[in-house]
Order: sequence, then C-alpha cells, then structure tokens
Amino acid sequence: MRSDRARLRGPLTALFAWTALSMAVAAQTASGVHPISGRRIAPVMGYQGADWLERPERFEEEDPETALNVLKIRAGDAVADIGAGSGYMTVRLSRRVGPTGRVYANDLQPQMIEMLKQRIAKAKITNVVTVEGTTDDPKLPEASVDLELLVDVYHEFRQPQEMLRHLKTALKPKGRLVLLEYRKEDPTVPIRFEHKMSVAEAKLEVEAEGFTLSNVDESLPRQHILIFTVKP
Repeated sequence: MRSDRARLRGPLTALFAWTALSMAVAAQTASGVHPISGRRIAPVMGYQGADWLERPERFEEEDPETALNVLKIRAGDAVADIGAGSGYMTVRLSRRVGPTGRVYANDLQPQMIEMLKQRIAKAKITNVVTVEGTTDDPKLPEASVDLELLVDVYHEFRQPQEMLRHLKTALKPKGRLVLLEYRKEDPTVPIRFEHKMSVAEAKLEVEAEGFTLSNVDESLPRQHILIFTVKP
C-alpha cells in the first residue's frame, strides 16, 4: 500500500502544482495583469467611442498608408484586421489585396460589426468577410491568412495568451502577426500609459506563445510596427 502511495505521490504533486499555476495565471489575467510581463491590461474601448476611430487627425497621427507600405501587402493576399472596429483599416486593406484577395474583419462587439457591415455595403466592397470573435478566440479559419494586423488592440486583450494561440493557428505557413502599438518608451506620445506598449513587453508576451519578433519598424509618427513570425 505504501509503495502504491509513493508511486502516486509524484504525479499527483505535479498535477496539483500545474493546477495551482493555471489558477494563478487565470486570476492574474482576470484582474487585468498580464501573467508573464506584469503589464496592466487596458480596458476595451466600447463601440460608443467609434467616432474617435474616425477622427480626421488620425491620418496624420498614425499615417496608416505608410504602415501598409511597410508591410508590403500583395494583391491576392488573405489578411485579417483583428479588432477592426468601424473599419478604418479594413477598407484600406481591402484596396491593397484587391478583388482576388480577402479581408477578415474581426471584432468582439456586435455593434462594431454592424457598423462595419454598413460601411462595406455602402462602399460596395465585396472582398471583406466580417467575423465576430470572443475574448479568447478571433474565430478565424485554420491556416487561412497571410497577415494578421492588430492596430492598437493587442494591449486590450483580456485573454492574450489564448488569443495568440488561436491567431497562430489561423496563420498560413510563413504568415505574419503585426502589432501597431503606441510607443510606451516615448512620454511625449499623448496616449494613456496603459494604452501604450514597449517593444520589450510585446516581445516577452508574444514570443512566449511560439512567435519570433522578426522586425521592429519605427517609420510611424507615434507607433511601433512589430512584425512577428511563427517559430519554426
């Protein structure tokens, strides 16, 4: 009997330790703190703030066309606009991929999805598919996209690790995950601190889920362009 207990003690101890660790990680994420970096997770901007996404000065402050030029998106590519909101970047991506390409416009809020649908219908855009995701899953098809673009959205993920795992699954071989994030390293960028990210934070968190930070581009006025690929 004692030998049986001894044989069980090791696996049970490991199981209890893993369970305790999982519960601790879940508790940290639920409380708004990233379990790996300790970064405070920012609150999600509600659909009521959609006008801010369309503000006239955004073009000058964020220079979206330069960002897309850096990414060298090709006609025929399949791309995902994660946290697409009202579609500010979606329509630009639609033009880049052309009629033979596809844009998956993902958002968590059904109200944003409805705004997006109205926008693409009014513009007669036919290469965009809207996708309503959840807090832990963007609901993209497996191995479906060449590029996933997250513009000022990753820092708001309530369950960032689960989201990254699903985003990795949705990438095609040699696909890219790209974060545009306001520079936390620069105190002159007029954005609340929790809505900024440093390169070090992004690298630590995203690489923990099987990615490699392959390029950091600083062409934009206020944001990092952080390009990740999947580790081989």
